[in-house]
Amino acid sequence: MKRYNLIGWLMLAVILICGGCDRKQPVEVSLKPASVAESLSTKQGMVPLRIGMGAMITPKDGYIYYQRLQKYLEKKLGRPVQLVDRENYDEMNALLENGKVDAAFVCAGPYIEGKKKFGMELLAMPLVKGKPLYYAYIIVHKESPYKSLNDLKGKKFAFTDPKSNSGKLVPTYMLAKMNETPEHFFSKVEYTYGHDKSIRAVAEKLVDGASVDSLIWEYAAAKSPALTAQTKIIAKSEPYGIPPMVVRPSIDPALKEQLKEIMIGIANDPEGKQILEGMMIDRFVAGDDKNYDTIRTINRWIEQQKK
Repeated sequence: MKRYNLIGWLMLAVILICGGCDRKQPVEVSLKPASVAESLSTKQGMVPLRIGMGAMITPKDGYIYYQRLQKYLEKKLGRPVQLVDRENYDEMNALLENGKVDAAFVCAGPYIEGKKKFGMELLAMPLVKGKPLYYAYIIVHKESPYKSLNDLKGKKFAFTDPKSNSGKLVPTYMLAKMNETPEHFFSKVEYTYGHDKSIRAVAEKLVDGASVDSLIWEYAAAKSPALTAQTKIIAKSEPYGIPPMVVRPSIDPALKEQLKEIMIGIANDPEGKQILEGMMIDRFVAGDDKNYDTIRTINRWIEQQKK
């Protein structure tokens, strides 16, 4: 019964967030009717800059800040900006690879994969509490007796996305160091395709535990404390490179530099700073690929263990 409840809840969440959109095409996330965005593009004679929202470090319920960022970028760039959403990381990477989005906020794991596969380019990194880092939190319900990952053996567990660093790779690495695999260790694994959804699944006792992005959990704790209050953190990973902002390899170099300058300078603008504060981001800095070497290390370690 709980499985059907989880599936039903996830379906409802997707309907509410995506508005029943066709997943085969890029989805514009806008509070304005699509016709308004289209007329703006036609009037200015410019194709919109398409920005993917595959893994913003703010949960989906913070869309209002994405909308403000969209309008801010439109004003600074002098051209229309279209927000494009996807419910899994593979789809967002595919859009970047095929040139259907120009820039995107992606998870650290998909960035590494995209860079290796088709030359995805790092544009900028957000700083949270002064650092371009984040963690994986292993969470359980506040009333549960579990005190460590080891206590979840034989229990139901939620991952976010097969390509998520904090939501899949890191807990898999933790288990590998215990000579375990998710398939063998847990009685069942669910994919929620959203860190905020994983938090809710734990809070509502639909699963026994989950691995979530620390940034999302902390944001939810500040904005929706009643939800995270139903959970507790029983394990925290080592720090990893924060989900970055990237661009497709074929983007116009001048546009790339203009976008980079805007993102790095946004914290120095009163309007931009207000947007960042709402998203719980200090500021953006130039991207540094070395920041993601720790994730590459655990990727290689896991692959070696499979041989």
